[in-house]
Amino acid sequence: MILEHYISDLLYRYNCVVVPGFGAFLTQKNSAKLNVATNTFSAPNKSIVFNRQLVSNDGLLVSYVSNAEKVSYETALVKIENQVKSWQDHLIQETSLHLKNIGSLSRNIEDKILFQPVNETNYLTSSFGLSNFNSLLVTREVLKEEVIEIEEKTPFVISPERRATRGFRPFLKYAAILMLAFSTGVTGYRAYQQQRTNEKVAIQDAQEFVNKQIQEATFFDLSPLELPTVTVDASSKSTAKSTISKVPATHFIVAGAFRIKDNADRKIAQLKANGFNAGYYGTNAFGLHMVTFNSYTNANDALKALREIKRTQSKDAWLLTEK
Repeated sequence: MILEHYISDLLYRYNCVVVPGFGAFLTQKNSAKLNVATNTFSAPNKSIVFNRQLVSNDGLLVSYVSNAEKVSYETALVKIENQVKSWQDHLIQETSLHLKNIGSLSRNIEDKILFQPVNETNYLTSSFGLSNFNSLLVTREVLKEEVIEIEEKTPFVISPERRATRGFRPFLKYAAILMLAFSTGVTGYRAYQQQRTNEKVAIQDAQEFVNKQIQEATFFDLSPLELPTVTVDASSKSTAKSTISKVPATHFIVAGAFRIKDNADRKIAQLKANGFNAGYYGTNAFGLHMVTFNSYTNANDALKALREIKRTQSKDAWLLTEK
């Protein structure tokens, strides 16, 4: 199995692809650029970055490999884990690891992984068919020479003018200077206000982009469940009383997160009309109201239901484990 081929396919459609136990590849859209030094125009594209901290399995890559390889979800997960172990051994033994159409990974002396993306592949589907091209430099030497020639043939003579009397004209000069200073100040103030407005808009856009990336890069905790411990009161002669010291973990299939509470309520009503035991989970750290399809106490049942919902209802559904 060549895992980088499946990662490359998913990068065309998703902004975040997590390789369980290894890291995540994220993309960000870039506008068209002009290289002034070479007069080269570059088409809009997606740049790739690597985040070693995002290692939790979100089910996206495993499900895609399972469908492509025609194997079960568990078998696909084992194959990915074996490939990840092979990559880690390669990084320890060799200087770098090259992933086709993605980039190169290398380990420095501080045991940090450095990533160098490739520039040949454009993952922005809206730029399909567009390629870089060079433009000829526009020169205006001919027009410049004509202007110089006209200036040489037409001399300009400036003769001083003597004013007979001093009257109202000096005041007009001072008034013009004051008007110029006032208009300059107004223009500068408007430019300052426009800059403040642009900064606020840029901050809002950046916050929305971060929220979107966090919602797309979802995680699922695969740590084993802790079994409840039962204690028996030996002093009781008639009946044994048992108490559960810890409640089993609960698994929720998240349908979406909404900034407005009314939208979350409408989503819950829609899911209940479709036969789901939908509910309101609460708000996350970013103030978004989370809505769930259903909740389970068994992890296997939750995974089975998640795969079915991704296939029939929503590909953006994800699993949240609460301990």
